[in-house]
Amino acid sequence: MQAPSLPSNEQERISTLRSLLILDTEPEQYFDNLTNMAAGFFNVPIALVSLVDANRQWFKSRCGLTASETSREISFCGHAILSATPLVIEDTLTDDRFADNPLVTGPPRIRFYAGAPLRMDNGVAIGTFCIIDSAPRHLDAMEITMLTDLAKLVVQELQSHRPIV
Repeated sequence: MQAPSLPSNEQERISTLRSLLILDTEPEQYFDNLTNMAAGFFNVPIALVSLVDANRQWFKSRCGLTASETSREISFCGHAILSATPLVIEDTLTDDRFADNPLVTGPPRIRFYAGAPLRMDNGVAIGTFCIIDSAPRHLDAMEITMLTDLAKLVVQELQSHRPIV
């Protein structure tokens, strides 16, 4: 298993995330509607709005998963925030970064992951909108566009409620 690297703008990224005052807040219907819609559209058991904090990934919305957070060290989303484009892992067992990850070898037995970065106006990625399956799969170009658009909706909602400091 390969733990995700820290982005070069980690301090600014964490500062931006924390300025939203969203971590550890109650579920919100808007985000839950998006994850429920994604689970149905992509026909996957798990869809998440994941926010990557300093030592954990916390789920603002989760469909199909009971855990509210996991360690950043084992997170897929920690890898996804390092890229400007969605991270798609069609089969985790064929990817050295994830093949022996505890989230692959144990529950929820992730075999497919696709996460689009939640990129704020200042350019930093604070998390992902992601979908997960227990079987390998492929996304076509239209599906990747849909995943990216869902991430943009999450970002718009987060930015519209940003506290004024």
